[in-house]
This record gives sequence, C-alpha cells and structure tokens, in this order.
Amino acid sequence: MFHCLETSLSIARETLATCIVRDLRLRGHKAYLVGGCVRDRLLGTAPKDYDVSTDATPEKIVSYFPFSEPVGAHFGVVLVGKQDGVHVEVATFRSDGRYSDGRRPDEVCFETDPVLDARRRDFTINGLMLDPLSGEVLDYVNGRADLDQQTVRAIGDAERRFSEDHLRMLRAVRFAARLNFAIAPETLTAIQRLAPAICNISAERVRDELIRILTEGGARRGLELLDQCGLLVHILPEVKAFQGIQQPPEFHPEGDVWTHVLLMLEQLRNAGPSVAFGVLLHDVGKPATFRVADRIRFDGHAEIGAEMAGNILSRLKFSTEECRQVVSLVAHHMRFKDVRQMRPSTLKRFLRLPHFEEHLELHRLDCLASNGHADTYNFIRAKLAELGEQELRPARLISGRDLIEAGYAPGPEFGRALEAVETAQLEGEIQTREEALALARLILDAAA
Repeated sequence: MFHCLETSLSIARETLATCIVRDLRLRGHKAYLVGGCVRDRLLGTAPKDYDVSTDATPEKIVSYFPFSEPVGAHFGVVLVGKQDGVHVEVATFRSDGRYSDGRRPDEVCFETDPVLDARRRDFTINGLMLDPLSGEVLDYVNGRADLDQQTVRAIGDAERRFSEDHLRMLRAVRFAARLNFAIAPETLTAIQRLAPAICNISAERVRDELIRILTEGGARRGLELLDQCGLLVHILPEVKAFQGIQQPPEFHPEGDVWTHVLLMLEQLRNAGPSVAFGVLLHDVGKPATFRVADRIRFDGHAEIGAEMAGNILSRLKFSTEECRQVVSLVAHHMRFKDVRQMRPSTLKRFLRLPHFEEHLELHRLDCLASNGHADTYNFIRAKLAELGEQELRPARLISGRDLIEAGYAPGPEFGRALEAVETAQLEGEIQTREEALALARLILDAAA
C-alpha cells in the first residue's frame, strides 16, 4: 500500500512538473526538469521528487502560479503546489559567488543560460536537464557518460566543489552507496584531503545525510565508503573503533566487530532510522569493555553501549524520542539469549517494550551476521502469536486510587505494591480485583 501511495505521488509530481514546464514555455521562458529526477528517470527508477529549472525570475514564477511561495528567495527557489499538497521546486538558473561558510554561497547571480546553472551543481549525474515535452536531455557536464560508467564525479574542480559546501562529501558517499556507483578517483582524493572540514557542518545536516546513507539502500557500502573517504573517523570515531576488535569465534565466526556490523548493514531492508542506528551502535560498547579471560569477553557492553549511543545521538541532534528508542535497542539487545529462562512476567514485560518489532528485527540481523541461528527469533515469534495482546497487556486489576480508598496513604510503597500485583497477574497467580487488593494489603501492611 505504501509503495502504491509513493508511486501515485511520484506520478502527480511528474504531471505537475511537466505542466509547469509547459506553462513557462508558453510564456516565452526556458524551463527543464533538472537534477535527481532526470538522473533517476535515465536509470529507470521512479523519482520521488521533481525539480524545475528556468530563466524566469522568482517574482515571475510566483505571479504565474497560484499556490506558490518563495522558500529560498535569495537563491531563486519557489515552491509551486496544488491544493492536494503535491509540490514542485522551481528555481531560477543561477551562478554562485563565494562560499565563505562552507555551506551556502554569499551571493548568487540569476542567469538566462542553463549551462551556467548546470556547472554550479555538485555531481555530473545531478547536473543533467530534461525537456519533458520532447524527451531531449541537455548534458553540459558529461553526466550521461558518468551514468553509463556508474561513477559519482564532482563537476569541475572537485576540491572547489567540496570547499563550497562540505556536506557534498557525504552526498557523494550517499549517491555512490545507493546507486552502487564508484566515486571517481579525483573526487575521492579531494574528499580524503578535505575530510576534516566535515566537522564544520552542523550536526543536524550530518545527521540527515547519515540517516539517508543508512536507510536508502547500500548501507554497508555507505559505511565502508565513509571509512575509505576518511569521514568516519571525524563523524563517528566510536564506530571507527570497531576495527580490529576481535570477538569470541565460537559466537562470532565472522570476525571483528567492524565485520559483524557491516554484515548486519548488508542485510538491512526498508529499515527506519531507529533500526539502522540500532544496528550501527548495538555493539558500540565493545571496544571499551574488551578483555581476554577464559575467552574474549565484553562484560557490560550493552549497558555501557547504551550510554555511549545516547551521547552519540545527542551529539547528532536526534530527537528525544529517537534517542530513547535507539538507546533501548542497544540496552536490551543481549536479553534475547535469556528469553527461555525468563519468568512469564519478565518475558511478557520484555515482549511489550515500545516498538518491540524493532528489537526483534535487530536480533534477527544480529543472528544472521554471527552464528546464523534463528531458534530464539522463532521462539519469540511463536510466543507473540500464542500470547496475544490481552495476555501481554492485561487490564490493570487495581490502581493507586483503589489503595487510597482502602485507607492507605500514598508513598513509595504504592509503586512496589502495584508492581507486585502486576507481576502476580502476569504470572497467572491472581485474576480478580479482590485477589489484587489482598496482595497489595499484605505488602503495604508488612512495610508499615
């Protein structure tokens, strides 16, 4: 269903973009589809978004189209939309001045020549323009050859492109990983030289690119390229530290922590950010806890890793909710080995962790990338089907209000009594309100 919705939106955006181009042409302007939508169409994949580039100024674009508004007036970008929420970015041809902050040009000059607009873009495969009315492709940067050769190449001087906007270094990795393209040698060399400059980019922009690298496809290759380009050590030194951290071969025949995480990333399919970062960081505590005793051990690595993961995600400006979920994934990933020995109440509480399906998926990937055993995964799937929602989350038999009405003053013992009641309920030892009150009275009277 989601795929059908995305397809419908893509068709609607393409239709709107084509109508915009046609309308601009009728008004005497040059106008083309540009960027990623052209690249994706030439590769035979459906674009998610459509962008239009034109010689019309932002003021004219706004005057031509209802439901439009400037979203980057200084850069000539106008969002043109319809009442149903479908939008297309329409931008005026431009050339860029100096980039003094390593992010945006200090000034731009609107142009009438599409060649100048193509040459100021990041990569040749993103510099192509397409006339949707005739099907003609305008290629001023040799982008079609790089598409054919499956190569990500900076337009013009690579170091200049990356000095203009340091984030382009991460974008190069993202496109190469998602498309399974190579990074051109001179482009790769420029990234390696300028890699430390990625520290000048805001954490939010780095975070967003990392999410795309890990969730748009090719996550394993994305991490390998981050390392090859020299970016990983600056963005995620804690992940770089995985390299060479050996693991007990009886549990991890695949090799060190780095290899283990790469194999997990290779298995990612349609994962959201929480699972992707859960995979990336689930063993982040291992380098700090590595020791050799009777065998290689990582005592407490889940707990230490959870704290480290929280610090990393906070550094990258993830939301509180996103941090909470990834930290939970890291903190609980070792509990799966104990599920068969858990008391019913403990198991039920484990299975009803928020977004437990993400915990289970992390465990599945963890197994695939180590011993390959799926016994615990299958056991839990069977338990979830057997128990059902009512047994996992039964209605509470009593509440704090019931204890107050029974004559008890609120205090710390309330929580302990109610937890004991819930445990007995989950264990199947009590089933009625009266039984619950009797157990709570026993606990509260003993504590008085």
